[in-house]
Parts: sequence; structure tokens; C-alpha cells
Amino acid sequence: MQILMILLLVSILICAVCVAFTKNLLAAAVVFMTQSLALSVVWLLLESPDLGITEAAVGAGIDSLLLFATLKRIRAIDADERENREREEAQDGTNS
Repeated sequence: MQILMILLLVSILICAVCVAFTKNLLAAAVVFMTQSLALSVVWLLLESPDLGITEAAVGAGIDSLLLFATLKRIRAIDADERENREREEAQDGTNS
């Protein structure tokens, strides 16, 4: 049980650092959602199911939806997809 708790806490710290240093906003939102899910499991292991369920619903659910909607609204998701397509087309052009 203690090993699982330590692994979860380390993963939460790693997720926090990754969110801080990730340049891709969509990837940062997904890592943030992962961090929130790990935190909800920690709350469940600490025998606080009400906080675990709340963290899962609000942190991983509502916050993630709001982040994705915001990224779509500012067209950050479309820009990432367009950039990836252009990069793939450039690679295909150099390989031919």
C-alpha cells in the first residue's frame, strides 16, 4: 500500500513538472487530467472517498472539458493539427 502511495505521489510530481514545461497546450491539458486522476486515487487510499470523487469529477472532468473548450476556442488545437500536417507534408516532400 505504501509503495502504491509513493508511486502515485511521484507521478503527481512528474505530471506537475511536465505541465509546467510542456509547450504543447493540448498535451499539457491531458497531463493535467492525468495528475488529477492520480490525486483522486490518493484521496481514495487516504480513506476520503468524498474528496476522491470530487477530485475526479471536478479535476479530471469539468476542468479538462473547460481546458479543451478553451483550446478549441482559441484555435490552439487546430493550430497544432495544422502544424503536424505541414511537418508531415514537408517530410514527405524531402523523402520523395
